Amino acid sequence: MKLTQPKAILFDLDGTLVDTAPDFYDVVNSLRADEGLAALEHERIREQVSNGGIALACLTFEVTADHPEIQAYRMRVLNKYSACLGSLSGYFPGFDETIKGIEAAGIRWGIATNKPRAYTDPLLANLGIRCDSVICPEDVSQSKPAPDALLLGAQQLNVNASECWYVGDHLRDMEAAKAAGMLAIAARFGYLEASDDGSLWPVDLWIEQPIDLLTLIAAHQA
Repeated sequence: MKLTQPKAILFDLDGTLVDTAPDFYDVVNSLRADEGLAALEHERIREQVSNGGIALACLTFEVTADHPEIQAYRMRVLNKYSACLGSLSGYFPGFDETIKGIEAAGIRWGIATNKPRAYTDPLLANLGIRCDSVICPEDVSQSKPAPDALLLGAQQLNVNASECWYVGDHLRDMEAAKAAGMLAIAARFGYLEASDDGSLWPVDLWIEQPIDLLTLIAAHQA
């Protein structure tokens, strides 16, 4: 595949751009304590953050996604999360420099996430993160792995999808990137589960750390 420098880059949020897992460690374990359940190791919680509120509710309360009260369990997790949102979160190490390098290269960037806007906007505000486009599930008819959010992000960034890279840490991110016609870049530092076999994902490139993006950009200048 012949690569050229992108005109824009879109990022997944949780587990890619921002390490939000630390906010959930106390959320999950305090709710488990309320139920008389033993605390979980942080790594088990971390693996589920990219899978969303229902997955975290299943982990927290030891129920399945088809439990009749799953939405109530989900809201218990999210309500507790709202009270501490962003308090322990931050860019993954190296992203400060990486974002500065992306902007210095004249490349626009944004976020396309499955995280609801009620949590995305406060998180970004609390962390002082500003970008050119933020697409949440409420903005499109289908969330990832459908390409809708990525295509809308490219539109807002005023580039063709083929001129945009997408960076994520989950199979659905790579599927969405491929469906949108974007270069699919997987972040190995993200919230991959032990059972994930990344070799089966439709990935164009893997990065080991955020700064690798600047190396790729420099290596593929038009």
